[in-house]
Amino acid sequence: MKITTITATPISFRLPEGKTVTMGVGSTTKRDAIIVRVQTDEGITGYGEAHPGRSPGAVTSLIHGTLAPMLAGMEATDVIGAWQRVHRMQLSSHGLGAGAALALSGIDMALWDIRGKAANMPLYELLGGTRRRMPAYAGGIALGYQPKESLAEEAQGYIGRGYKALKLRLGDSASVDAERVLHVRKVLGDGVDILTDANTAYTIADARRVLPVLADARVGWLEEPFACNDFASYRQAARITPLVPIAAGENHYTRFEFAQLLEAGAVQVWQPDLSKCGGVTEAVRIAAIASAWRIPVNPHSSATGLNHAATLHFLAATENSGYFEACVSRFNPFRDMFGSAWQVGDDGCVEPPSGPGLGVEVDESLFEKYPMVDGPGYVVKF
Repeated sequence: MKITTITATPISFRLPEGKTVTMGVGSTTKRDAIIVRVQTDEGITGYGEAHPGRSPGAVTSLIHGTLAPMLAGMEATDVIGAWQRVHRMQLSSHGLGAGAALALSGIDMALWDIRGKAANMPLYELLGGTRRRMPAYAGGIALGYQPKESLAEEAQGYIGRGYKALKLRLGDSASVDAERVLHVRKVLGDGVDILTDANTAYTIADARRVLPVLADARVGWLEEPFACNDFASYRQAARITPLVPIAAGENHYTRFEFAQLLEAGAVQVWQPDLSKCGGVTEAVRIAAIASAWRIPVNPHSSATGLNHAATLHFLAATENSGYFEACVSRFNPFRDMFGSAWQVGDDGCVEPPSGPGLGVEVDESLFEKYPMVDGPGYVVKF
């Protein structure tokens, strides 16, 4: 079974006026995603999601102009060979590029979808896992900067829907962040796992002020306090308190960058995104490295049900898996455009889809509703 064509479709959704979530990277203006389609000469079509990386047009162009002709004619089930070809010809010879990793991720995910469909097996089974229940937390672009009272009210809404864990956005200011976290903990009580994410907005001084408060509030982790390559700050932050693990990984690409995280010894929770890190193939390798060092893997999830489904399958087949990040954003039509990829139960857990491959039925006619919108997805005020 040969690869015949690879196409990518960028889609966008502009948020309604005044309906934004503010976090460490700015205030949201739109959502972007890229759907990758791989067709074969036996009529099986696979779908994947490539993260847009703030520039969906550029990543789409890279897929069409460079990676698609590079992989055309290869065996569609040869995910290792396809990955290695792109790595050899695009990633390693010109240095690791984020754009190439994003593009490859979507293609690799689609190839795994093909493998599952050809074998009539769901991806979790193909990866050696089983359909099991896994804990989920309310995340995505939600629970941002707002008065502590309305933040606690929003958090209670997610708990009412069944979630036993959620993630708060930090990076506003150290004092305001601390006040919000303590208030939400007081309102929710001790039976809910509170996670936090600074979206790279902290300095090491901010971390020194906030981490002891997070320890008092029994927070599960502090995610991405610094830029992905600021290893010096990550090392310092890891020494402030052992009670709050430092998490990162959604902006690290391939196992080679995760190996740098391991060498730095500063990140205790790894968060690869299957639409960014190099796809399903590379996520499995990253999880294996983490497993050898007893590091839990809590993947970051992206925009559409394709990445959510792939992440659920991956978690179900990973021994050191942690939480599934459930996108609870009120303004993300991509999440359910092909049907819901998960349902949270009263136990706060979710399961992967049971159909072959990713288990997602893609309706390409829906793409017309969401034409690509140029411009930044976040507005930042300095």
